[in-house]
Amino acid sequence: MPVAAIVKTDPSRDFARISETVELLSVHWRQQPSLAWVAERIGLSEFHLQRLFTRWAGVSPKRFVQFITKEAARAHLDDAASLLDAALACGLSGEARLHDLFVRYEGMTPGEFKAAVRGQPMYWGEVDTPFGSALAVFAPRGLHRLEFIADAGEREALLAELRRAYPEAVWQPAPNDRLAPLAAAFLAPRGSAERSVLSLCVSGSVFQLKVWEALLAVPPGRMVSYGSLAEALDRPSAARAVGNAVAANAVAWLIPCHRVIRESGVVGHYRWGRQRKLAILGWEQATQPAAR
Repeated sequence: MPVAAIVKTDPSRDFARISETVELLSVHWRQQPSLAWVAERIGLSEFHLQRLFTRWAGVSPKRFVQFITKEAARAHLDDAASLLDAALACGLSGEARLHDLFVRYEGMTPGEFKAAVRGQPMYWGEVDTPFGSALAVFAPRGLHRLEFIADAGEREALLAELRRAYPEAVWQPAPNDRLAPLAAAFLAPRGSAERSVLSLCVSGSVFQLKVWEALLAVPPGRMVSYGSLAEALDRPSAARAVGNAVAANAVAWLIPCHRVIRESGVVGHYRWGRQRKLAILGWEQATQPAAR
């Protein structure tokens, strides 16, 4: 199998340390753990941990812990829910540019998607993000999947699953000009003109597509509950179905299923791990202009 181009940002081992730090902070936030206490358990010097964490999040571990408490999460829920209602009232639809105006979203049913890729190229590649390595899969009309992976073995297992699902597609390594804009999207400042528009092309049931589109209306640094998301879709009794649709999302970060949490403020399940979800939520809040 040919090796796809790889766009590098920060090494994955750094995120492993960040993830472990985030987990410690999330468990012990009530005690407001000192830098020395955290550094000892991570196995780094205080200086190294402070420098690594600040480079990644833009804030110190002490400041970061303020963004991942249950109380902080709950404070964001009502505000985000009202913004979500307003956004959906504007009539977001398939070709709308959403998500800070840099994502273009298109949805298809599984049958439509399978027909669309028959005999067409499907490109795959690996990209490093602030949250670890991710497998990117591109259909002819846009990014189809973005899944965080632990290692090459997990990458190959996912690729094998996709080849079985779309055997008539022509699988090829992704050229750098497809991967580079995706890597840059994680690094560019919010609202930066340097960001390229990223086209998404996803497949799911009609209900799943509506849920994923609604997720694109939740602003960075905000969170919404499963119940509020169901109400915004005029399905107030369908919180469980909404939860299943959120969990089925296979485009990490860009379709921000990480912004959905429980009414209590508890972060809860995430397809790519609870620690990573905490890290993403805290990172997004920390990198918002008002957070510094």
